[in-house]
Amino acid sequence: MNVLKFGGSSVANATTIENVIHIVEQQSQQQPLYVVVSAMGGITDLLLQAGEEASVNNENYKNTLAEIEKRHLEAVKSLIPIISQSAIISKVKAQLNTLESLCEGVFLLSELSSKTAAVLASFGEILSSYIIYETAKIKGLDITLKDARDVIIKTTSSKVSIDYKETNQKIKDFADSNTHKICLFPGFVARTQEGEPTTLGRGGSDFTAAILAAAMDAEELQIWTDVSGMYTANPKLVKQAKPVHHISYQEAMELSHFGAKVIYPPTIHPVLEKDIPILIKNTFSPEDQGTLITRKVEDRKKPVTGISHIDDIAIISLEGSGMVGIPGFSKRLFETLFLENINVILITQASSEHSICLAVEASQAENAKTVLDTAFEFEISKHKLDAVKIENEVAIIALVGDNMYHHQGLSGKMFSTLGKNNVNIRAIAQGASEKNISVVIANKDIKKALNILHERFFEVKTKQLNLFITGVGNVGSKLIDQLQQQNKYLKDKLRLKVRVVGMSNSRKMIFNENGIDLDSWQEHLTKGEPANAASFFAKAKEMNLRNSIFVDNTANPDIAKVYKHYLSESMAVVTCNKIACADEYHNYEELQNLSRKFSASFLYETNVGAGLPIIDTLNNLIASGDTVHKIQAVLSGSLNFVFNNYKEGATFYDIVKQAQEQGYTEPDPKIDLSGIDVARKILILARESGNIMELENIENEAFLPAESLDTKNVDDFFTSLKTNEDHFKKILDTADKKECRLKYVAQYEGGKAKVGLQHIPEDHPFYNLEGSDNIVLFYTDRYPKQPLIVKGAGAGAEVTASGIFADIIRIGKK
Repeated sequence: MNVLKFGGSSVANATTIENVIHIVEQQSQQQPLYVVVSAMGGITDLLLQAGEEASVNNENYKNTLAEIEKRHLEAVKSLIPIISQSAIISKVKAQLNTLESLCEGVFLLSELSSKTAAVLASFGEILSSYIIYETAKIKGLDITLKDARDVIIKTTSSKVSIDYKETNQKIKDFADSNTHKICLFPGFVARTQEGEPTTLGRGGSDFTAAILAAAMDAEELQIWTDVSGMYTANPKLVKQAKPVHHISYQEAMELSHFGAKVIYPPTIHPVLEKDIPILIKNTFSPEDQGTLITRKVEDRKKPVTGISHIDDIAIISLEGSGMVGIPGFSKRLFETLFLENINVILITQASSEHSICLAVEASQAENAKTVLDTAFEFEISKHKLDAVKIENEVAIIALVGDNMYHHQGLSGKMFSTLGKNNVNIRAIAQGASEKNISVVIANKDIKKALNILHERFFEVKTKQLNLFITGVGNVGSKLIDQLQQQNKYLKDKLRLKVRVVGMSNSRKMIFNENGIDLDSWQEHLTKGEPANAASFFAKAKEMNLRNSIFVDNTANPDIAKVYKHYLSESMAVVTCNKIACADEYHNYEELQNLSRKFSASFLYETNVGAGLPIIDTLNNLIASGDTVHKIQAVLSGSLNFVFNNYKEGATFYDIVKQAQEQGYTEPDPKIDLSGIDVARKILILARESGNIMELENIENEAFLPAESLDTKNVDDFFTSLKTNEDHFKKILDTADKKECRLKYVAQYEGGKAKVGLQHIPEDHPFYNLEGSDNIVLFYTDRYPKQPLIVKGAGAGAEVTASGIFADIIRIGKK
C-alpha cells in the first residue's frame, strides 16, 4: 500500500484535478492507495484573510468569500457532468453557508480566536477532498472519502503534537473495515482529544500523509507537487540547479528546514522511524524521476547534496562581560524565547562566551528583543550586558550533505567563494556532524550567493563571468566581436561562460541580467536609457551579479574616477584607459590597495603595449626577485607608424590622418603626438617597477610646434599640421642626413624618466621597428648587457581588444 499526497498547486483547478485523478487511477491498478489532498492553491490564504477582515469589521470579507465560492463552483461545473451537478453543488454551498455564518459571527464579535481560525482554515481541504471524491467516483474509481478528523488526534498543546497511540488505533480500525481500493483524506485537519476541530499547521497535509503512512506501514509515501523533486538549489534563483534523485532523511530535513519548500520538515519524522521511503514527484511531469528519500544513500561522489536558504529572518545579538563564565545563562535566554513561542533557527556563540547571536523569523524579532531586554533587565542596567541588538534584512544560506565530513576544506571553499564576490558573512554555524554549514548574509546577496556556491560545488568547473562594458567604439566593438567569435571555445576549452550584461557608450546604456544579445547589441543600445559613469556603476551594483568585471574601453577621465567604486564592491576592473594609472600617485596606490583589500582584480596590460605582455613581463621579473635598472622603449604604435611612413613625397598631415583613420591614434591625435601618451606609459612602468613618480616628473621633449600644442580641438590641430609642414620636413631631413630613423623613445633609468624624438642609427635595436610595432628593453640584474626584449604590434583596435580579452580571461582563470 502506498500513500499519495497532492499539494495545493496539484489541485488548484479543474485541469490539475483531472491530472491528479489520472495519476491515482493508474497507481490504484497496482496496489491499494491512501490519498491525501490539500486545499486548492491559495484557498487557505483566502480563508484566513476573510477571517482577519471580518475580525476588524471590514466588509470586504464578503468579497473574499465570494471568490472562494466562485473557484469551487467553477471546479464542480468543469469536472462534474450537468446531470450530476445539482446534489454536489448543494453540498458545496451548504459548506460555504456554514463558512459564511462563521465569518458573520467573527464580524459581529470583532474577534478571531485561534480555534475559530483553525475551523475556518479547514474548509479548504474539506471542500477540495469532497469535489475530488465525487469526480473520481463518477469516473468509476473504487474510492471512499474519510474525514481525517475522525482518525488523527492532536494532544492539547500549543505545538503540533499527535497522540500516536490513539491515532494509529483509529487508522487501523478504519483500515480493517475499508473495502475500497482508494481511500481519500483531506489533509491538514485533525481533532483534539476533547473532540474539537483543529489543524496541523502550515504544511500539515504532508504531516497527515506521513501519519497515515507510518500507521499503515506503507511501502512508500509519495509527495506530489509542482516541481520534479528536491533540487541542488532553488531553481527559481539558480537556473543551473538540478534535481537530486536520491537523498537521505537527514539531508531532506536539513534542506527543508533551510527553505526547500518541497517538503514540510515534520513530515519526515513519522516515516523515518519506520524506514518508509519518501518519493517527491511532479504532478505536471509524472514521468520525471523525482527525488527518493531513504535512510542511506550509497555511492554518492559529491560532498554537498544541496544548497538551501531562508530569507526574511533577523539576527538577535546579546553581548557583554556579564555572560562570561556564568552557568545557566543560555538556559535563561532560550527559556525566555520558548515561553514566548519564538522559534530559534540558528545559534552561534563566541568561544570567549562574550557574545551570542541567534536567528529568528523577522516577524518575531521585535518581540524577542522586548522579552530578552526584560529578562536581562538587571544585567543591562548594571552594564554587564548591552541591550539586545536586531539586524534585519538578512538570510541564511546552508550547504547540506551527509558526505561533507569526509572532505576537508569545505568551509574554506564556501567562505572564500563568498568573500571573492563581496558577500559579507554576518554569522556562521556548523554542527559537529559537519552535515550542515550555515552562514548569515544580507538579503540582497541571496541570489548571487546561491549562484556562486552552486557554480563552485555543483557545476563542471564552468565559471560565469558577467561583463559591464563601457566604450563600444573601435576597441569596444572589436572586443565584442572577439567575445562572440570565441564563445564556444571559452565554454569548451576554458570552462568559461562569458556574458555581457551591461553596455554603454557616451549617450546610452543598456542592461540585461540574462546577457545582451551580441548579434543585435547596436540596435538595443540605441533604445537604452541615458548614460553616465555614476549611473552605470549604480546599476551594476544593484544587479549584484557574481564574477562581475567592469571593462573600460575609453580614454575618459570621468570613467577612470569610478574604478575605486567597482573595486570596493569586489568587481574586477579591466581597462585600456591610461588615465587612472597615470593619475596622481596616491590615486594609483589607492586603486592597488582596493584591489588587494577586496580581492578584486585590477588589470591594465593594454595601458602600455596594447596586446603585448609588457606589464605582465615586468611584474614577473620583480616577483621573481629581479631588479630593474633601466627601461628603453618605443611605446607609441601610432608615433612609430607616423615616422615609419613619413617620407619624401608625403606630408606629415596625410600620415597622421591615415594613422587616425586606421585606429592607431587616440580620437584626438594630439594626445599621441604631444608625447603625453608615451609619458603616461613610461610612468606606469616606473610605478610598476616600485618607484613613486608623478607625470610632471617626466621630461617631455616635444617635437610639435607651439601652434599645434596650443590648439583646442581636433580640427584646429590638423589645420596646424598643414601650416607647419616645413617644421616637420626639417626634422625628417635632419634624420635622413644622419642616416638615422626617427623614433619616439621613452627611457627610465636611475629614478628618472624622459620621452622624446630620437635619431636611431642602423645598429640600434629600434632601427628596424616597422609599422606600428612597439619594443621594450628591460635591463636588470639578470639581463645586464643583453636586455630582455618584448616586441610586437603595439597599436590598433584589434590588438588592443585582444589585450583586454586576455585580461578578462586571466581573471576568469583565477
